[in-house]
Amino acid sequence: MTSAHLSQPFPLPSRPLRVAVAQAAVVRGAVDANVARVAALIEQAGADGVQLVLFAEKFLTGYEPELIASDPARYTVTEDDPRLSPIAAACRAAGTAAVVGAATRDAAGVLRISALVFGPDGVLAARYDKQYQFGGEPEVFAAGTTGCTVELAGWRLGLGVCYDSGFPEHARAAALDGCHAYLVGALFSRGGGRQQVDTWFPARAIDNTVYVLLANHIGRTGAMDTCGHSAGWGPDGRLIAALGETETGLAVVDLGPERLRAVREDLRMLSDVKDRDAAATATRALVRLG
Repeated sequence: MTSAHLSQPFPLPSRPLRVAVAQAAVVRGAVDANVARVAALIEQAGADGVQLVLFAEKFLTGYEPELIASDPARYTVTEDDPRLSPIAAACRAAGTAAVVGAATRDAAGVLRISALVFGPDGVLAARYDKQYQFGGEPEVFAAGTTGCTVELAGWRLGLGVCYDSGFPEHARAAALDGCHAYLVGALFSRGGGRQQVDTWFPARAIDNTVYVLLANHIGRTGAMDTCGHSAGWGPDGRLIAALGETETGLAVVDLGPERLRAVREDLRMLSDVKDRDAAATATRALVRLG
């Protein structure tokens, strides 16, 4: 049996990219306070040369679906929401991009669970909406229909939100779109959630030979007692950096093109993928951050 190798559709990056996952407690429903915490962590990341920092799912309110549904105007944000200005200012001052989890609403009043993408110039460049919903989320939020790839300094970064990462095809769609890393803001709880973190994320990494980053919550939010352990894995599935169950701060990961190249030369699953799987990239946005 011979193997048909697909040509790599996108070049590998030419230089490293320093990224970080942020982990901190949130204040229930307090958008302004949580925005301030995001801004402070972006400032801290920028001082360490981080070029992009990733935050957990719904970081701006905590995981509070009933609270959010009770007063969407107060607990969701729009893309032109003035309450987001401190995040934009922090990104601009630090020269650091950020992916921030938030409950959002559009002009028609539709609510979604989103990842807001701020460029290093402070511009809100994109909104990715969670595609795979968990539990009672469909009672409050609409599902997203489009994947999202962010391009920064030659690196293609696929976005996911929490339960998205439980479906192998979600990360595979990012890899087929040329992504070199898969970034997930999430909420995983103690017990089963911790087991999922330890299983899903290295699997998504090695299955697709991509770097994988997870930003999780700490403490209690909504009905969930969360497990922390925000982390980064290499394209071979090996853990690179991780925070503890209750630790506040940043886990910094240097994405390296040479490591990516070496792993992909050894593990050829991505280049051996069947042509039919290329259809997974059909509904996907591309956002360039400079």
